[in-house]
Amino acid sequence: MPGILWLASYPKSGNTWMRAFLSNLILDPPEPLPLSRLGEICPSEPAERWFQPFCKGAVSELGAAQVAALRARAQDRAVSLNKNVIPMKTHSYLGEDHGHPIFSMKATFGAIYIIRDPRDVVLSAADHFGKTMDEMIEKLSDPGAMAAAMAGTIVHEMQSSWSNHVESWTRWSYPGIYTLRYEDMVADPVDQFSRVARRFGISNDRRRIEKAIEFSSFDQLRKQEDREGFSERSVHSEKFFRSGRSGGWQDALTAKQVERIERDHAVQMRRFNYL
Repeated sequence: MPGILWLASYPKSGNTWMRAFLSNLILDPPEPLPLSRLGEICPSEPAERWFQPFCKGAVSELGAAQVAALRARAQDRAVSLNKNVIPMKTHSYLGEDHGHPIFSMKATFGAIYIIRDPRDVVLSAADHFGKTMDEMIEKLSDPGAMAAAMAGTIVHEMQSSWSNHVESWTRWSYPGIYTLRYEDMVADPVDQFSRVARRFGISNDRRRIEKAIEFSSFDQLRKQEDREGFSERSVHSEKFFRSGRSGGWQDALTAKQVERIERDHAVQMRRFNYL
């Protein structure tokens, strides 16, 4: 039965790594799939192309409330055009926007939700969004936080705070939502990615899974970006794929900054063993 397999996360938490793995696993190419083709296999939910059929003019001319009202319809239409499950990237929280559900349950097959230590998220996201550490820490605590639309490319996304984002996706006991931590992906990629591949019936072939892991390794992705560039790199960053490691916050954040993050997000950090 077709539907959308959401690849969901707060920004800079490993979503693109998962997209690269799934793309290489699904296509099983003889060489690592170019970064430019990730959007073919694992498209982005806020891409304007999903909304265009419902607009007489440019999607960028729509207001935020109009986009919110169209979102579920756009997702339903995307599913109607495909015979297979569609892995689709999102950074939105699982809630409402202008009184409308952000996600169509009718269109949803399942979800892979990736969590990353918010102290490391701050480092990576500050670089990506061109913010200071303190500005990014403030954004992580903002329940009204959103990613602005980019005319001609994407519509806006409602992210909310880091804690609200995590809680919204992980409070359900629904078996179709599978949660994993970025740190565990780094520590044992074969185990973690194999679980994903088997959980959603994508592949049980160990050779194929390990090849996809190799083709989507951080070093491989960074080499591809150096060689070919990456359209999703922010204008504020030198690289999209920076270090990929865990625990960098210990050398980059002040004690006061760490205290603020841990105070703001203590409940969810404890739930996932970050405190």
